[in-house]
Amino acid sequence: MESRVRMALLYDFYGPLLTKRQQYFMELYFGEDLSLGEIAAEFNVSRQAVYDILNRAEAALQGYEERLKLVEGFFTEKERRAQLKQLVSILQRSGLTTEQDKITAEIMALLDAMGPEGD
Repeated sequence: MESRVRMALLYDFYGPLLTKRQQYFMELYFGEDLSLGEIAAEFNVSRQAVYDILNRAEAALQGYEERLKLVEGFFTEKERRAQLKQLVSILQRSGLTTEQDKITAEIMALLDAMGPEGD
């Protein structure tokens, strides 16, 4: 996964665990696509200071993922949900009894309620 995309994903999951300053710099750098120099000018600090704050924030986000594995779990769950939907679809096309058809429809409804497999 591309580094910027991965960092944005990690920020979505763990951003609230960062300091307010780290959050703001991450949003400006990754979300608003501002350069280190632009952020430094806005806060009247050096580019090195911005770089250091972003570096610490990125390290913290990666550390959270290493310990908590929420992003990894998200993708695993997303993949399993897609596989379950595919299996239920195969079952539904295989000539089920009325009762089995109701059960597979309920399973599909539950999978849909869990959210999309996504983008």
